[in-house]
Amino acid sequence: MTLMTDGDNLVRDALVWDNHACLPLRPDDYDFFDRLRAVAAAGVNVVSVNVGFGPVPLAQHEAMIAGLSRWLERQGEWCRLVRSVADIEAARASGKLAVFFDVEGMAPLDEGGEALVEPWRKAGVGWMLVAYNAANRAGSGCTETADTGLTDHGKRILAEMRRVGMIACCSHTGHRTAMDVMEHADAPVIFSHSNPATVFAHYRNIPDDLIRACAETGGVVGINGIGSFLGDGTASVSRLVDHIEYVAGLVGTDHVGLGLDYVFDKKELLDYLNTMPDLFPDAASMANATSMIGPERVVEITAELLDRGADVQSVRKILGENWMRVARAVWR
Repeated sequence: MTLMTDGDNLVRDALVWDNHACLPLRPDDYDFFDRLRAVAAAGVNVVSVNVGFGPVPLAQHEAMIAGLSRWLERQGEWCRLVRSVADIEAARASGKLAVFFDVEGMAPLDEGGEALVEPWRKAGVGWMLVAYNAANRAGSGCTETADTGLTDHGKRILAEMRRVGMIACCSHTGHRTAMDVMEHADAPVIFSHSNPATVFAHYRNIPDDLIRACAETGGVVGINGIGSFLGDGTASVSRLVDHIEYVAGLVGTDHVGLGLDYVFDKKELLDYLNTMPDLFPDAASMANATSMIGPERVVEITAELLDRGADVQSVRKILGENWMRVARAVWR
């Protein structure tokens, strides 16, 4: 039996959860939405898809939620929108891909505040991060030279998220702000798609103290597959597993998972990089921005972990059980 067969067998048997994928932010682009079929075919059971980030207007976030919800309702034979752990279990039992939403940053809530948190949670938003690279009224982003920390506005939003069962995420968030979030947390906090800075130094990657603080909350660091953040020139499975092994070695296999950050529309990504220099300060040098590992390579990731000596139970945790544990602790 080959290692790839071992990986394939384990993926078929395990819960596989990719905690962040990027569909185009065009609410009626059904051709791209249909590519979620490839995610399901790869053996992924649960995927979180974005409905907006950073400066994307509130109206566009809501249009994405509405458009994706309508589309998912029409695909009931092979996938379903999930809002709870029970929904995920039902989807998996019937062989359907479980899909939920995420929001990359609290900027859309700068005016509306916490009033939108409960309706978004009911609509299927499973997690929301605090700040996307740049500051908003809730806190600072990871590109800020002066991180002023979590604000009272941010604390109110987080309290409402906790009340309604939405997971708090600190990817893209500034160091002090992220530490404030975790110091005030009474539930697991995650980094949905962030890599360790010790393996590769980049403003989007996170230092050891944030990884440890995340683990202390019971949270999980999701390793992403973007070449620019992996740091090897291209997006290789070997390098991604280097990042997984580092986090596992630092805080244990209970606190690392997958958040591959795969972007379905590469042109849209390049357009954002080129038109938002304040949000992406190193856009001109991000030659590897479209080099990325997609969910179709989850069997390769699994095989590489097994090849390096990871035990089956640890790999099961990394593939999805750790995210499920966090969902059980936070979702209502």
